[in-house]
Amino acid sequence: MSGLRLPCLTYTDKIAEGWHHNRDQPIIGNIAMSAEHIRNSIEGTISYLEANPAKAIHKDPPVTAALESGLKISVKGRNGEEAITDMPPSIGGEGSAPSPGWLMKAALATCTATVIATKAALEGFELSTLEVSIESETDIRGLVFVDESIKAGPLSLRTHVRIGSKGIVEEKLHEIVNWAADNSWVGNAVCGVVPIETEVEIV
Repeated sequence: MSGLRLPCLTYTDKIAEGWHHNRDQPIIGNIAMSAEHIRNSIEGTISYLEANPAKAIHKDPPVTAALESGLKISVKGRNGEEAITDMPPSIGGEGSAPSPGWLMKAALATCTATVIATKAALEGFELSTLEVSIESETDIRGLVFVDESIKAGPLSLRTHVRIGSKGIVEEKLHEIVNWAADNSWVGNAVCGVVPIETEVEIV
């Protein structure tokens, strides 16, 4: 097992066996992945961007959240994507859907797994096992505004990665997990690498 630390994330990776996860945590696992398909897709995109560098930066489609009732929020994307969030009863919600924080951890888990699977494919091998679990620690006082000095949000995040691939040495698998820590879209956003601007429209 090895570990590394980003400004707000701690990663640990474990090779294949002897690891147990909390089923309440978001995971990606036991997937038979086509390394060739992934590699061909990525290499095709790289070739296109090398020939058309001006196309590399673009605005991503917006995601819009709207209040449904109470603390239940619907969120929709331009292409029909949709999700619902709610808060637990102790914080004023009905507990009818995952909280925004849970979805954030789910996004981090799936993004990390995606980056690991992509890097493995680019290295030319398939993963026989890949599971990513996110644990967090939170001071609930920040969620209910007990003290302005206590900010809402996780105090810490830990990413556990369970990974395996036949015929690939453990050192290479550790290397891929470490690489993913620096190349996760969601991970970089969570760690404050990306600035957030806020516009307010009064209606």
